[in-house]
Amino acid sequence: MKYLWLVALWLFLGAQGTSAQNYTQKIEGTKVAFHMIAVPEGSFKMGSSQGTPDQQPKHEVKLDAFWMSSHEITWDLYELFVYKDYELSSNNGALPEGVDAVTRPTKPYLDMTFGMGKENFPALAMTHYNAIQFCKWLYTRTGVFYRLPTEAEWEYASKAGKDSDYFFDAPATLADYAWFKENSEGKTQEVGKKKPNAWGFFDMYGNVAEWTYDQYLADAYQQRKAKGEVKNPVSVPTKLYPHVIRGGSYEDKAADINSTIRMQSQSSWKQIDPQIPKSNWWFPEAPFVGIRLVRPVKTPTKAEIEAYYNKPPIADY
Repeated sequence: MKYLWLVALWLFLGAQGTSAQNYTQKIEGTKVAFHMIAVPEGSFKMGSSQGTPDQQPKHEVKLDAFWMSSHEITWDLYELFVYKDYELSSNNGALPEGVDAVTRPTKPYLDMTFGMGKENFPALAMTHYNAIQFCKWLYTRTGVFYRLPTEAEWEYASKAGKDSDYFFDAPATLADYAWFKENSEGKTQEVGKKKPNAWGFFDMYGNVAEWTYDQYLADAYQQRKAKGEVKNPVSVPTKLYPHVIRGGSYEDKAADINSTIRMQSQSSWKQIDPQIPKSNWWFPEAPFVGIRLVRPVKTPTKAEIEAYYNKPPIADY
């Protein structure tokens, strides 16, 4: 019964299409919540006419409506997933049915904040698989399907109606919107301290780079361009490496951050991991990658949701 109102809202907003509204998702029994911004369906030019070959050619993409989290996910929320005991102690009452069945990360042997801060700071250094399992936990916790953004959704939300590599007019004003190598002091910062883009998204550039769902393919845009306008494109991942991350981080130079630059995950991010096989859950040498959530307005079927969440991890030796 406790999720019926969410289901009703979900169905109503799905029927309304582009009339979806911003909302705040609360985690029942805790003080934790996060804000979701409604992104309308539409078309945009993906890629850059001046970027590297993997950012070209610029091509037309059409997307269905979705919601995206206004901020990068912070440790305030992520730590509830990582540590069951912490979730239990932080919860006022019993946990929802099914939460116990969700597989959680192995406890990291390092301080995964790397001493950079926890409360209101972005969660970081999780693997692609870890990020998806967090979404599964969140689905069990809330009854709402959350997932990683596709690469196209991320760029669409980042550009926020602009047809350029930046969502603002003067690249020299990047420091007003982002934490990067020249102003971050070599560490993450609390989310939401810089200006948002025109659609209300904070820290799309810098702070932590953000996972997308897509497999990285250097020629993905060439393939799509040949097909004409592409609706809801995604390079479905089938390999452990590389996946696409976007937005740049506190470690990146200003010149390496905008809405179109594509970055790749790397096996070297686990180089110091002493386990064999290496952890499915953590990148001990990637304290610069985090996540932002998407919820599609068109709700997937139960089978599609289960297929998204339940792909087995690929062993990394």
